Amino acid sequence: ATGLQLVQSYSDSDEDSDGAWEGRLGDRYNPPGETQISLSRTFHFLPNYVSHRDSYQQKAFCGVYSEEGNMFLSACQDQNIRLYDTTKGRFSLRQTVKARDVGWSVLDVCFTPDAQHVLYSSWSDYVHLCSIDGDSENHTALDLSPDERRFCVFSLAASTDGTEILGGANDGCLYVFDLEQNKRTLKIDAHEDDVNAVAFADSSSQLLFSGSDDALCKVWDRRTLREDRPQPVGQLAGHRDGITFIHSKGDARYLISNSKDQSIKLWDIRKFSPKEGLVASRLAVTQQNWDYRWQQVPQRALKKHKLTGDTSVMTYRGHGVLHTLIRCRFSPEFSTGQRFIYSGCSTGKIIIYDVLTGEVVSKLSGHDACVRDVSWHPYEDNIISSSVSETSLLRSAFIQIQHAGGFVIVALKHHHQFPSGQRCQV
Repeated sequence: ATGLQLVQSYSDSDEDSDGAWEGRLGDRYNPPGETQISLSRTFHFLPNYVSHRDSYQQKAFCGVYSEEGNMFLSACQDQNIRLYDTTKGRFSLRQTVKARDVGWSVLDVCFTPDAQHVLYSSWSDYVHLCSIDGDSENHTALDLSPDERRFCVFSLAASTDGTEILGGANDGCLYVFDLEQNKRTLKIDAHEDDVNAVAFADSSSQLLFSGSDDALCKVWDRRTLREDRPQPVGQLAGHRDGITFIHSKGDARYLISNSKDQSIKLWDIRKFSPKEGLVASRLAVTQQNWDYRWQQVPQRALKKHKLTGDTSVMTYRGHGVLHTLIRCRFSPEFSTGQRFIYSGCSTGKIIIYDVLTGEVVSKLSGHDACVRDVSWHPYEDNIISSSVSETSLLRSAFIQIQHAGGFVIVALKHHHQFPSGQRCQV
């Protein structure tokens, strides 16, 4: 399609190079005096060696490890959902499921907590649930019954007990589907624009996070939430453009948001934004007159100074957010103490930030164009990146892939040491 070719041409432009993203760090975060950093005598390493694992004929939109790291789930524009066995260092295709009722592409996937089923969404009124073993009788369409004729769930999350599914959609609403009752139990008019990201704050599944193209993150409490009068318990303002992804630290306190304003922000939900912050953020969004899907980032969009009322703890700059809803996440607790934030990038790299300093500590190459999704193994030192590029040259491995959209796995090498027990208690 012409539009896709145009996106590719911008991704390969000279302006979309390393140099275009240099020198954009946000304010340095000085942790409070009570912040504790524990050290261990053993050391782990940041991933820095690229090796190819698989490639597809079309674009890879999603890729995520299971909670235990023994499986990897990938979704591609070819409408296939692939499940890989990653136990004991393996990376072998275990199963391929043909996705149903797909419009454009599968846009998000997630495992259920018991890792017995996977969920996926697309441009459709339904979220789909299918069993890992591929039993067609257990491939179920979950009707969200939206009011919009053209409807899409951009982001999915499963509750810790596996009974509920949370979704964020293009109609600005949050949806909760109860699997035991087999029906939608909640629809919340949450944002003024597309809801691109949702997450549960912690294992209790009582607090919900949402992020939208209106540039706001909102925090919702299920215990006080009413569908007829939905009120968030707080809002987080400071981004100048739409939010593409959010990730919770899992402690019901901190989260990060990735944005089309080319930054990641760290938030503490104990400090919500005042009214003037919400006004400033909304005004900044209305002044954006470029389209991140196919245009290059204008210089005016790269302002560093904080908006009035910005209550973010830290801002991270050094990656590109173009073409698609690029994801960012906290690094794993077990191997890094969540010391890092890592993100996909429109330049085809994985960018890793130090949570405390905001500095870019590693840039991992491997794709020739946009990396949409990234997933760090919960216990091992590797990251898998999923790319929407049409060709990919894995320079570190000297392997050329004619039809990428595939993903590369970044494996362990003996560089970039850091104490495995070093934790960031921001």
